[in-house]
Amino acid sequence: MRNLTFGMNVSVDGYIAAPGDDLGWSVPGDELFQWWSDRVGATDLALYGRKLWETMSSHWPTADQQPGATAADIEFARRWRDMRKMVFSSTPRTVDWNTRLVTGDAVTEITRLKADDGGFMDIGGATLAAAAMRAGLIDEYLMVAHPVLVGGGTPFFTALDNWVNLNLVETRKFPDGVLMTRYETRR
Repeated sequence: MRNLTFGMNVSVDGYIAAPGDDLGWSVPGDELFQWWSDRVGATDLALYGRKLWETMSSHWPTADQQPGATAADIEFARRWRDMRKMVFSSTPRTVDWNTRLVTGDAVTEITRLKADDGGFMDIGGATLAAAAMRAGLIDEYLMVAHPVLVGGGTPFFTALDNWVNLNLVETRKFPDGVLMTRYETRR
């Protein structure tokens, strides 16, 4: 059975985007950017909701060809293009860059994917992750907390019908007061 992790940059007050989908507060420093890049390089399959897919696919496919691209940008762009991805949406007509479009029921497909053999999967996008969270499909929660209060926006966690008990398995401090915490779901 495959492991499914929901990991995002998050404000201290629990949001992954500020009002208006503003992500300006979550720009990573060099060390954190490398950590995210290494994570992308180790991901067997990334599951994206439509909005996160649109954000990522509007920049990373050609980021390594932009004037001023750093070595870290080039590495991340290559890793992102090479990583296998699935986009769950009925809106896009086509997807590219090692990606498959899924228009059916997300929970059914994620359940099937988890039962397969393979490396770990990451899930991203508030709506898609919320569906997986409510269905009890997420094995790990990874929060990279930035020292900012944004006061509203898109929450990391969705409303749940039942408690989800967690075990803390890892913490790591990054420069600029950023703290990564990783929790496993207690089964």
